[in-house]
Amino acid sequence: MDAHVARWVTQVPDMDPGVEGATTRMQHFVRELRKADARAHAGLDFTLEDSNTLHALMIQPYPVEATPAQLADVCHVTRAAMTSRLDRLVEGGYVTREVDPIDRRRVLVRPTQKGRETWLDYLHAGMEREREFLSALSPRELDQLNVLLRKVMISLER
Repeated sequence: MDAHVARWVTQVPDMDPGVEGATTRMQHFVRELRKADARAHAGLDFTLEDSNTLHALMIQPYPVEATPAQLADVCHVTRAAMTSRLDRLVEGGYVTREVDPIDRRRVLVRPTQKGRETWLDYLHAGMEREREFLSALSPRELDQLNVLLRKVMISLER
């Protein structure tokens, strides 16, 4: 990263090396974390997309249920892609699809017990990967990083 920043600062004299360094490092961190998540699912029947869809369902603001359209929106995929994902999850026994008893035009997706357990397993494995990625920081440094990132995020919400 240092070489990247140094190169671009010489190429673009008005570039702020602090801003370039911070954004490039954050992008690289997230990219490496996503690669690690993908490696964790490599060769498994339960794909990273399946895991992301199940996660989206489990963190819904509703009582752990959502429509396929809501899940498609949260996962930033088309409704057709979500249908394929849900077909795999239903077939694997991770979720159910049921007609909404109040509005029969709607379909509700709910996790099964297997889905809940699988989500928790992958959630804990992901937390461990994140912990490993940040293990270079002391607890105090991690707190400082959180304070600084929170400050940036709050400024973006205004």
